[in-house]
Parts: sequence; C-alpha cells; structure tokens
Amino acid sequence: MKNFHVVLEAAWLVRDVKTADDAIGVAISEAGKRLNPKLDFVEVDVGSTSCPACGEPFSSVFMAANTALVGLIFEMKVFDAESAEHAERIAKSVIGKSLRDIPLTVVEVTEFERSTDKSEQQQKSKANK
Repeated sequence: MKNFHVVLEAAWLVRDVKTADDAIGVAISEAGKRLNPKLDFVEVDVGSTSCPACGEPFSSVFMAANTALVGLIFEMKVFDAESAEHAERIAKSVIGKSLRDIPLTVVEVTEFERSTDKSEQQQKSKANK
C-alpha cells in the first residue's frame, strides 16, 4: 500500500461581498465550517490562476455584481491506498461528504514516503472514522 498527497479544486460561490479579499475570507470560512471538526486534517487555501496576458499567477477570485466565484484548493494525505486513482476516489469521497453540491476536481496526486510522525498517525485514524 502507498501513501499519497491529494490536491482537489472547487469553485465556491460567495454572494453579497464588496471586495475580492472579503470573498476569499468568506469562502475559506464557509468551507472550514463544513469541514471542521471532523475533517480538520484537510487544508483549505485559495487557488491561483495564470494571467492570460503575462502568465503571472494571481488569486482565483472572479467578481461581478457583488458576487464572487472563488477557486479553493483542498489538500489531504491519503494513507494505504492501492493506487493514485484509489487515493483520488478516497479524497473526493471524504471531502465530498462534507461539501455536498460542490463539484471537486483533482489537481494533483503525488506519492510520498510515510514517516513515523505521531501527528500523521493521528490524521490517519481520524480519516478512517
């Protein structure tokens, strides 16, 4: 069995916000409320998009009429998966249960060597509950 770091992306709709920074804060807060306390091992962050003109990355926030679409990134470690595809399915299932009606797309799956760190063992036991 192998261990994988899985990165998923989601589009989060935020209404009634004036600035991109407010939209980011609200999106991360709402996602965190849905994930915690059961899935506190899932990390949430804002995604980045490349500028089509210059190629520089910027935060994935698109605003119109006080409504924002925020690209969020969800990261988690999956332990003892049979393959990368199996790890993808596990991550989508675990995170998807808390984020109903939010489509998730796999961004990246990387294999890693397992350490004997106690905190990772605790994360594994929480994920299997």
